[in-house]
Amino acid sequence: MKKGNPYGTHRVISPKGVLPQPADVIDNDMEIYDNEVKINVQTLNIDSASFTSVCDHACGKKPGDDLTADDIEKIKETMLGIVAKAGKHKNPWTGSGGMLIGTVEEIGPEWKGDLKVGDKIATLVSLSLTPLVIDEIVAMRPAIDQVDIKGHAILFQSGIYAKLPEDMPEGLALSALDVAGAPAQAAKLVKPGMKVLVIGGGGKSGLMCLYEAKKRAGVTGQVICAAGSQRSEDRARELDLADAYFHHDATDAVGMYEKVMELTNGELCDVVINCVNIENTEMASILCTKDKGLVYFFSMATSFTKAALGAEGVGKDVDMIIGNGYTAGHAEITLQVLREHEGLRKLFNEMYA
Repeated sequence: MKKGNPYGTHRVISPKGVLPQPADVIDNDMEIYDNEVKINVQTLNIDSASFTSVCDHACGKKPGDDLTADDIEKIKETMLGIVAKAGKHKNPWTGSGGMLIGTVEEIGPEWKGDLKVGDKIATLVSLSLTPLVIDEIVAMRPAIDQVDIKGHAILFQSGIYAKLPEDMPEGLALSALDVAGAPAQAAKLVKPGMKVLVIGGGGKSGLMCLYEAKKRAGVTGQVICAAGSQRSEDRARELDLADAYFHHDATDAVGMYEKVMELTNGELCDVVINCVNIENTEMASILCTKDKGLVYFFSMATSFTKAALGAEGVGKDVDMIIGNGYTAGHAEITLQVLREHEGLRKLFNEMYA
């Protein structure tokens, strides 16, 4: 059996010398190396920014629109084309991927970990670096970015994963684990007494961030939900996840700034968490942050260039964290949110499970 590199560099076809994520093409042959795990894939959870982009390029619509059978076929063709060309589902326009759930089918003799054949797992590494073969797209749920397939994938030795919990449906766990980095980072970044703004607070990752932010900021803090629509604002409000709510176009940086100035009595926010899935929201996040504050860009639609030069252009001395889907304990923290908040669990069950 062939020996593999723990980071999967043995799978890189082009360009040589890079890791699997930035690679343009990787080897998706399903004959495993000695330190790999082969997974029989059940469902792909495409990240929100990526699936929005795929739908736009495939049929000119959004995932939540009324998609026709022809639209669905075009989306399928686009996804199959991405995998056929790259050996993985790395969106060529956003560079992002998503994650998957499936059953462990084969384990290399040198792989180190606690998995065994037959375990149901969710991979917590991006599809943008995961060798993937799609034999058939069986079903698609565009509104929640989930695609059921027949196919296989490879997990490298360095790849992180979570065994699916027994106390919740697989679809529910998948939808939560897909955004596990966001609430876990919120739990780490927010301290008692802080003022916190979550942009995109009515969406999947935003709702979970609101919960963790409110829990960590406490009664002396202030958590603000900035939703993208009245519907998503109402969703967050009904769950009582924040201290203040409004909806506004996040690409309107000045309008967002003025609203947050009003809500914070001119103090702005210690932490701003950006969970939206559209471009050009960097400046709204930066303007709403007080000097010496922190912006966490969880959104995969974030442009480092726009954020860095934009902050410089308005003279903002803020720290900026580019969204990392991994932080220690992120799976456990995220699943615990659903166990602790009955309303969130019910909503996620209705929307995603």
